[in-house]
Amino acid sequence: MSYGVLRQVTDSAGVLLAENPGVMTLDGTNTWVLRAPGAESAVVVDPGPPGTHLDRLEALGPVELVLLTHGHPDHSEGAVEFGRRVDAPVRAVDPTFRTGTGLDHDEVIKAGGLDLTVLRTPGHTSDSVCFVLADAVLTGDTVLGRGTTIVAHPDGRLGDYLASLRLLAGLPPGRLVLPGHGPVLPDVVAAAAGYLAHRGQRLDQVRAAVAELGGTPTPRQVVELVYRDVDQSLWPAAEWSVRAQLEYLREAGA
Repeated sequence: MSYGVLRQVTDSAGVLLAENPGVMTLDGTNTWVLRAPGAESAVVVDPGPPGTHLDRLEALGPVELVLLTHGHPDHSEGAVEFGRRVDAPVRAVDPTFRTGTGLDHDEVIKAGGLDLTVLRTPGHTSDSVCFVLADAVLTGDTVLGRGTTIVAHPDGRLGDYLASLRLLAGLPPGRLVLPGHGPVLPDVVAAAAGYLAHRGQRLDQVRAAVAELGGTPTPRQVVELVYRDVDQSLWPAAEWSVRAQLEYLREAGA
């Protein structure tokens, strides 16, 4: 990993890694800087935390627009300050974090010499979105570069998340995944399909755990059974997803 240095991933997308590594953030938050070749100004996606990271972003040149994939602090905390510093509007689903307009599903945003199509992809959070470029999809925390994401219950809902994964799996194949955390993946369709298969397996495990435990087990009891081979530092995050899974199964009558 390399902090403080913009790494160019495609002709139009570079990533600046924030210095906020952790259990939930992996190596840190990926801030994406989008600019078509020859374009004067950039689009910054998920400015991340305040501090020296914003200084480094600002030094990269003019910014036309700031976008948020969702409102979790590791993506959004510095957004309003950064937008003010570079005199650019911040657009997001949640009005808490924006100084510009909201984001509509299938809207095409023209900025930085690029066309970005907005996909509303709730599930990880209710306000999650992805941004589709000609050769890549910026997925925020909907699809990570390593491991799987949580469904942040109760704001996040598993039914919504599965629908969002199916939406991504239905895109034309061959676009890169530019995730909010972790490395770039080669194909968003394959990544989303893999996530769908994993969620199906977890649901089967949770269903079996409920039957084994009997009655109405707590999410923690289910985590201790289903995630017994997983590092316990990840159990609190797993409990969020298990709460969402239990609610999904109850609503489905399964």
